[in-house]
Amino acid sequence: MMRNPFDQIQCRFLEAFAEALFDGVDMAITPAQVVDNLQTQMRLIGGTKEKEISLSVTAASLALAPFFNQSSVETRRERIKDRLQNSQIDILQDIARLRGLIYAAYFGHWQGASEEDNEDNPVLKQIGFTLPKFRQRAGGEMPITLIEGRDLTHQHFVHEGNIPDDIDIIIVGSGSGGGVSAANMAARGYKVLVIEAGPHLPSAQITHEERQMAARLYKHGSLQTSKDNDFVVFQGRNVGGSSTVNNGICLRIKDPDIRHPMAKDVLAQWHSLGAPIDEGALTQAYDTVQQRLGIRKIEERSGRRNGPHLLQAWAKYAASSDDPMVKAAAKGWFNKNYGPPGTDQACAYCGYCNTGCPYGRKLGTGQSYLLDACQLHDARILADTKVESILWHDQPGGGKRRAIGVKAILEDGYERDIMARVGVIVAAGTIASSKLLHRSQIGGTGTGISLNVASPIIALMGEGGTPCWDEDQMATVVDCGEYLLESHFQPPMSMAAMMPGWFDEHHRRMRNYNNVVSAGVLFPADRRGRIEDGKLHFKLDKDTDLPLLRRAMATLAKVHFAHGAKELYPALLRGQTLTPDMDVDAFFAEAIRESDDVTLSSSHPQGGNPIHTDPAQGVVDENLRVHGTENVMVTDASVFPSCIRVNAHFTTMAIAEYATGRGDPFAVG
Repeated sequence: MMRNPFDQIQCRFLEAFAEALFDGVDMAITPAQVVDNLQTQMRLIGGTKEKEISLSVTAASLALAPFFNQSSVETRRERIKDRLQNSQIDILQDIARLRGLIYAAYFGHWQGASEEDNEDNPVLKQIGFTLPKFRQRAGGEMPITLIEGRDLTHQHFVHEGNIPDDIDIIIVGSGSGGGVSAANMAARGYKVLVIEAGPHLPSAQITHEERQMAARLYKHGSLQTSKDNDFVVFQGRNVGGSSTVNNGICLRIKDPDIRHPMAKDVLAQWHSLGAPIDEGALTQAYDTVQQRLGIRKIEERSGRRNGPHLLQAWAKYAASSDDPMVKAAAKGWFNKNYGPPGTDQACAYCGYCNTGCPYGRKLGTGQSYLLDACQLHDARILADTKVESILWHDQPGGGKRRAIGVKAILEDGYERDIMARVGVIVAAGTIASSKLLHRSQIGGTGTGISLNVASPIIALMGEGGTPCWDEDQMATVVDCGEYLLESHFQPPMSMAAMMPGWFDEHHRRMRNYNNVVSAGVLFPADRRGRIEDGKLHFKLDKDTDLPLLRRAMATLAKVHFAHGAKELYPALLRGQTLTPDMDVDAFFAEAIRESDDVTLSSSHPQGGNPIHTDPAQGVVDENLRVHGTENVMVTDASVFPSCIRVNAHFTTMAIAEYATGRGDPFAVG
């Protein structure tokens, strides 16, 4: 029997805390059930994050003492409001984020194991939400069904008892960069082993139970944060990596369709930073990936309300503006690797992209490049295995180091050296790749890390219309030059965690779930971070990043209002409401004084092991080979010298194609 993350004292506190947060609410489940749901969630996540949350619960109980549990609900509510909701003290602001876990535990309530068990889920019924299995689609709509034959099978995997001893190339990480690298290297006849720290969940094993999928498919159960908890950093940890849990958005650095004409030239900046990437070759790499994945503009039927809202709202806002940047903004529907569009395999727009596609319709690397590598070229995958370090052969005379394999920690906890005759490719993502290279005595890693920083604004609209949860999570975008505006919508548990507000106000907003739309800002915070002691340290610059965040949030607010929004709920810790009669710019100038005042996240960490022709200033050269080594490459977003400004999925795949698809990077001579 597994140990519960919270002891009896913590559970009593959490129940009292939940009761206060839901004061005045007609709860569909009891506070005790909310705590039990949270126990389940933390037990599923396990590891260091479970322990961290347990410590946060203890800290919260101390912050709200004395006699919190024994006090009246009214007293508890006022104490939470005074000490957590309205605090400007960093540690108390961090503790205040516990509210999001409680709300997620309520709105993520799940009964039994299947969707059938949840047809009468009382929490979902309370907000008017229908699970995909029970949705009625009219003629001409895409059925919500599984596409067979698109997944890896057991024959494509090895385990600790049958790891081959004649491996040529080890690839660490199975996401966007690792998958492309595996397919290209295996196609050249190399015997390839892909090692992945996370588990394999084929489409048929993915469900719409958010708490379980988040725990199994994300690093730290989607609760990974920066060192000071200012940022939530979403990264996949499964076979397929973040491509399993992303929205499949495929934007190029210089996208010909959706790019502001006055936006920064990222490739020119890379050249100035010592990374002379061949733009023609990178364009060809994009084209190759696009052809393999059938990347095309998504079908407009998949974005039925939330996606069109952003485009229509922007048109109204831009029509009333004289700002040249506004007038020149590019806007449109996303290009994605779904389906592809226009076929009977297109996206079924169930609204659950970020917890994996149970229908095999999203062509993540597990449904494309890894499948190519394994089915066509006999590559194999070792899942649930962490690579601790690269093994080196000592070169006489102090020459370049040569990798001979990796030290791995297997699922059973035992260490094993796995040898590679030709080379090692690292593609574990910005954070994990930086840590692995550092543990392997590679200098200069984990510096200059960038984030595409996101923050949402939810808008209350009038009643009626198709609910936004019955569509593609992310459908449309506006490139404003300095930042992007992107439509997005979340299923109940994720929306509850994202929804700002406290007490009965939070519940009122969630009860309007069918009448809200949502979009977020996405702006580049360039080279602000570093990996130190295994954690991401990241701070926004108060003179550049915070003013940009305020401008972006104010613009998005005005866009929502231009299309008839009645109230806005920016992702602010205090949960303030913004109404059309208020001064929007003044509101955000007052509301966002520091990063702790607003919920910030990123799904696009970049950098850490940047390209540079000078070994003293970068980790990899212009061909993505690690300086000072003969046969180690890095083929993920950690090689980006600066922030690319747009969603990183497509460019990560293209940079891996650039490095491994043009020729054999391990060819002798």
